[in-house]
Amino acid sequence: MSLRRLTLVGITVAALTLTACGQGSEGPQSATCPGGKIRFGVEPFEDPAKLTPAAKVLAEALGDSLDCPVELTVTEDYAAAVLAMENRKLDIGIFGPLGFVFAHQRADAEALASFGDTKGNLSSYTAGIWVPKDSEITSVKELRGHSLALGSVGSTSGDALPRQALTDAGLKKDDVEVTYAGGHPEALLALANNTVDAAEINSQQLAGATEAGTFDPSGFRKVWTSDPIPNDPITVRGDHDKAFKTAVREALLQLPADRVGEIGALLDVDPPAPLVAVDKSTYQPLFDLAETLKLTEKDV
Repeated sequence: MSLRRLTLVGITVAALTLTACGQGSEGPQSATCPGGKIRFGVEPFEDPAKLTPAAKVLAEALGDSLDCPVELTVTEDYAAAVLAMENRKLDIGIFGPLGFVFAHQRADAEALASFGDTKGNLSSYTAGIWVPKDSEITSVKELRGHSLALGSVGSTSGDALPRQALTDAGLKKDDVEVTYAGGHPEALLALANNTVDAAEINSQQLAGATEAGTFDPSGFRKVWTSDPIPNDPITVRGDHDKAFKTAVREALLQLPADRVGEIGALLDVDPPAPLVAVDKSTYQPLFDLAETLKLTEKDV
């Protein structure tokens, strides 16, 4: 159950350069276009084949609003996104709630906006642990002696919260055979293919897989669910000028719902709605969780 250590160096990323305005990949430098472009990173919370085009819509809309080309990068893993911002390779980024904790610690990342509902409220999701319908397991405590697939190291719903649930149930490191499947889709697949006794499935992944027909919830049971988790923040690197931070925040909050909706749908935000303002205090429970689990950036 201990976190698998991943090195934060030598991680490659797949980048897609978008020209949201002007000619070529570089635009005019200004307060809203430092260095002639904005480098925008997204943690891989979904299959990149789905995530990249959805994030592209948001990136292009932001570029149009700020009159600056946006370079979009979907990183290989959670650690790569934090590392890229720390090394000043990203100007803004979408992190999972726990990823934001580490990005704040290492790069002074500041939360600006997140995904709202049609009433203007911040959307949320839940972590969950699922088992086959006919399993003898009915609670987290009964996972003792069984296998559990988690998503990715450093994930909020796919790692930290399920492990906290194990601790809260009185289970120790060697009581449960924990493996990291490589992501939320892979953890769900491990359970669907009967290669593990239980798996983390968050509400976002559940909704997407059910709609796609790749998972039938009627054949499985949820034995644990977390409290609501505030949805992923869009952040800016802390050492940027105040004028740039303000411009990005205002541009994000003014984006029309249809330019936010595609990536929002991957976070189970439907129907589409504008982004809403957030700040560090919105994610304080995740900072508290990291402290409780004694997590540091080394754990990513």
